[in-house]
Amino acid sequence: MRFYLAKDDAPAVAEDTEDGEITSLYNVSALMKVDCAFVKICFAIAVTFLLQGPMPSSADVPGYQRIVDLEANRTFSYELVRDLDGADPSIATRAALALGRTKDLRAEPALMARYHDRHAPAAVRALALYAIGLLTDRTAIDPAEIAAGLRDPAGAVRVAATDAAGRLIAAKSPGAASLLSPLVRAMRLDVDPIVRGRSAVALAAFADAPQANAAGRAVLAAYEAERDPEARRHDAWTLGRAFPKQPSADQIERGLRDPDDTIRIEFLVVASRNGDPGIARVIDPLLHDPSWRVAEQAIEAIKRLAGEPRTPHLTAIPAGVITPPPVPAETAAPLPRPSGLGAARKPVAADARLDLPLWPATAALMNGPMPGLHPRVRIGTTKGPIVVRLYPEWAPLTVANFLSLVDRGYYDNLRWFRIVPDFVAQTGDPQNTGDGDAGYMIPAEESPLDQGAGVISMGLNYEKDAAVRDSAGTQFYLTMSPQYHLDRAFTVFGKIESGFDVLGRLIESDTMTKVEQLPPD
Repeated sequence: MRFYLAKDDAPAVAEDTEDGEITSLYNVSALMKVDCAFVKICFAIAVTFLLQGPMPSSADVPGYQRIVDLEANRTFSYELVRDLDGADPSIATRAALALGRTKDLRAEPALMARYHDRHAPAAVRALALYAIGLLTDRTAIDPAEIAAGLRDPAGAVRVAATDAAGRLIAAKSPGAASLLSPLVRAMRLDVDPIVRGRSAVALAAFADAPQANAAGRAVLAAYEAERDPEARRHDAWTLGRAFPKQPSADQIERGLRDPDDTIRIEFLVVASRNGDPGIARVIDPLLHDPSWRVAEQAIEAIKRLAGEPRTPHLTAIPAGVITPPPVPAETAAPLPRPSGLGAARKPVAADARLDLPLWPATAALMNGPMPGLHPRVRIGTTKGPIVVRLYPEWAPLTVANFLSLVDRGYYDNLRWFRIVPDFVAQTGDPQNTGDGDAGYMIPAEESPLDQGAGVISMGLNYEKDAAVRDSAGTQFYLTMSPQYHLDRAFTVFGKIESGFDVLGRLIESDTMTKVEQLPPD
């Protein structure tokens, strides 16, 4: 297995200053009301699962197991179309995602019809549009459909539209250039900063297109005007990744002095790819930045400006980098490991935790976990513990696979075989070389979750510089900074809850000591 670099939506009104139209954005959080009895049931189900192993199907959200099974086997079925069109909206959302993940073009008409159904809840329409985006590498989707999604009243739908737009542009689909103006408009004017930031990332797909200069100028202008921290980080990432020639020397220098360490990191990428050797003098002070991530990226930027390759493997902490102090010892008692599990095996739908309804009714929920208890895992390392919270509602088989391996002690004492400064720390190979796994592969579970700093994702095989879908096994990585370019192919299945700075002390001779489940949270 190899892996290479390659609050609810609030009611609001946004005025579109380009055409004078006013679009009302409605609060859809009312769709997520859950009575107290159901909450208690979910709590009991979660505790039972984590203490005794996989739940019986009778405890699942009715119908989810069959949907996950069809999805995992890449089976288009009119059962899924029926579920998509059915009266149960929580089943419809899951069916929409499954249809997209099958990558079967026969799903497109049903998904498009549900996306156009104005009586359908926002969560259903959002995942229908997201699923349509997953088909863009197999068929041409009318860009006008995506542009309409960028103007939708529901924030969740608009998030889905940004993802679909980026996929359509990257696939060089006919007419994709027409999405430049709608994306720029959303990046500048959308009321939701999540949508604004996601629109900038989608524009990165124009990096090698004739529209690159126009897109780059628009992203730079948006960054200069943006005040929301997370949207600014997305803008800055896009500049470094796709349009490093756009910022002036003064703008780069201001970015390198920004109080936000992620912004400083992204402008180091801008500086290193800008190509002006004179920028090195501005980078030098950041070699001793109090943020370990910034200092490491400054070293990499100086290397790049000198024409040297980036560090492929971190085997020692670079001189001058201030590593984070050790964290206090973790005292939380782990859940007991089950006995008699046998050898690791490929997960099936019956192994998955399926009690969390997938209901991303807001823009924020399109990029995170649903309300409820989630599995947690403590990754003990030779430099301290890292706790991750897992998202089975988005990646049921990936989470089931990970927890199965954890319960078997599979990850104990494995080495962090690949650490790339300010990129990822990767592990999970029993051979400790990057070439090993447990002898099986699991299906990809693409989602709208973006790969910001601190996410946990599965590694993939590569062929001809492209990630191979459905090739994940046991290897996983943790991101040290935003890596939004990995969103389209890699399965995000959780996020670091505590211990992020442990990543700043790890080198490739370090190991995982013991990996174990914690009580859900």
